[in-house]
Amino acid sequence: MEKETLVSSSSSSSSWGADPPPEDCWIEAHRELLPRWRSLRESSQQTPIPISISRVNQFDAARLDVEMTAMLKEQLVKVFSLMKPGFLFQYEPELDAFLEFLIWRFSIWVDKPTPGNALMNLRYRDERAVPTGGKEVRTGLEGPGLSVSQKIWYCLTTVGGRYIWSRLQSFSAFRRWGDFEQRSLGRRLWLLIQRVEGLYKAASFSNLLIFLYTGRYRSIIERALKARLVYGSPNMNRAVSFEYMNRQLVWNEFSEMLLLLLPLLNSSSIKKFLLPFSKDKTSGSSSDESECPICHANPTIPFVALPCQHRYCYYCLRTRCAAVGSYRCARCNEAVVAIQRHGLGEGRTSKN
Repeated sequence: MEKETLVSSSSSSSSWGADPPPEDCWIEAHRELLPRWRSLRESSQQTPIPISISRVNQFDAARLDVEMTAMLKEQLVKVFSLMKPGFLFQYEPELDAFLEFLIWRFSIWVDKPTPGNALMNLRYRDERAVPTGGKEVRTGLEGPGLSVSQKIWYCLTTVGGRYIWSRLQSFSAFRRWGDFEQRSLGRRLWLLIQRVEGLYKAASFSNLLIFLYTGRYRSIIERALKARLVYGSPNMNRAVSFEYMNRQLVWNEFSEMLLLLLPLLNSSSIKKFLLPFSKDKTSGSSSDESECPICHANPTIPFVALPCQHRYCYYCLRTRCAAVGSYRCARCNEAVVAIQRHGLGEGRTSKN
């Protein structure tokens, strides 16, 4: 027992023999770890909240803006309907640019969404000035609208760029730059226009693929200006109305059914079936007996159909009998067996 107590006392004395840590050791550790903790906190605050904007809404908004411009153009053209024809045709690019400028002036310039964006609950946001942290960030949709420079560049690229490009194309087509000689200046300008157009289409297609993958910046102009479409209200759902779609589908099916059945129907038999129900009973009167029931004129070469004895023009009756194997009379719906000249005996008949 004495040996055990001596061993334990010796081991405890050896463990307490080391120097204890100083009292301000935690202060030095706090100073060393404080910068790391602050950096981690700042990095967590700078990470933006991921948001997903419906690609269908963005495409629908662009389509609605185009339809709105077409409606305004249609109403404006009606104002000049009494003027000479073709008056507005030569000023069509200016008219389109004017309407697009009006939509830009009363929507984007005053920090309001375009008609299509408003219907789809979308607005433009300056992606360069989006807050990444703080108490004001709750849904990730916060952020200022476009700046003045972004608005001006948006107008110049969309309204002015489209107008200049359409005018340049019409001028080159009118001057026939493509028909010039190979080394002429007009030919070179025409080739340059074609190459620029091809590059723009390729860039637009590439931007479309990136947009379908990321859901950001549906056009090259929006990507260059960092103007992103976000939801205007986070609590507003996309209202989809299928009423117009249903009516369109029903009408398309009904029209296809009519196109399929109408060639199979006999119009003369339908007329004869509906004749007793019509209010006009004068078709079988004696005044109409002298007229041809096909061309409704006095027969120049009168022939009668046998055996019903109704009078026709020779060419009208002959062509009908030749076209239809079993032609029926347009007046009585009786099968025509033969035709005969009016006023002759039964010896001169011709079978259909």
